[in-house]
Amino acid sequence: MAMRTTFVVQTFEIHRKKLRPGTRDVAPTESGALKRAEAIAARMPGAAALKIVADDETGELDGVSILGRFGEIPEDFAEQIAGG
Repeated sequence: MAMRTTFVVQTFEIHRKKLRPGTRDVAPTESGALKRAEAIAARMPGAAALKIVADDETGELDGVSILGRFGEIPEDFAEQIAGG
């Protein structure tokens, strides 16, 4: 069982006066994800940098954590990613 760590930047956009997830982008490193999320939040309502650890063979999630939040992020975002 080989675990793989992936760093992702999740953007947020406003649609019908509500925040909703936008595009996701993979970053090569933790610091890269944080820098990219911060830069994106200057142009969009918000962005979050995430660390995802999953089994490389089965794709089963081992854990998701928020590395950083920038700009506007939905209040229940942490609960949403914890729930899968």
